[in-house]
Amino acid sequence: MDRDALARAIYDVAHLTGEFTLRSGATSTEYFDKYRFESDPQLLRAIADALAPLVPDTTDALAGLELGGVPLATMLSQVTGLPAVFVRKEAKTYGTCQLAEGRDVAGVRLTVVEDVVTSGGQVVASCQDLRDRNAEVDVALCVINRESGGPEALAEIDVELRALFTMSELIP
Repeated sequence: MDRDALARAIYDVAHLTGEFTLRSGATSTEYFDKYRFESDPQLLRAIADALAPLVPDTTDALAGLELGGVPLATMLSQVTGLPAVFVRKEAKTYGTCQLAEGRDVAGVRLTVVEDVVTSGGQVVASCQDLRDRNAEVDVALCVINRESGGPEALAEIDVELRALFTMSELIP
């Protein structure tokens, strides 16, 4: 699927209008329901195919952030052949008490995978949590950058945000 067709498909499936409160606390009259594009197997595959060239060659594993980054990282893992880990917002308090599930991340160069980035708050927190566990994190990928400060927030912790699309690229 070419880039324009992919943008249109994401817009058609996931774009909603109304009044929405974002994770950052901001309100918006436009919203991209990421679960609508993540639950469509053909669209999810097309997104992963388009994201694959954005993955740095030095990546050891993909780190899908809870919850929306997990299906993306899983499909991107299939496309690239890279293993995936699944990153919780908080480490479990039972069982293995892990923050990242799937493998030990110490010394591993991770590329973080998220669906939509607004202010970048959760991605920043997750990158810091992974670094606290001695993972190397320099790049985060997302499908949609809402252009609300995410790249700048990540740059402050020396993480580059690579977005498949910006919000303005998706709005016709």
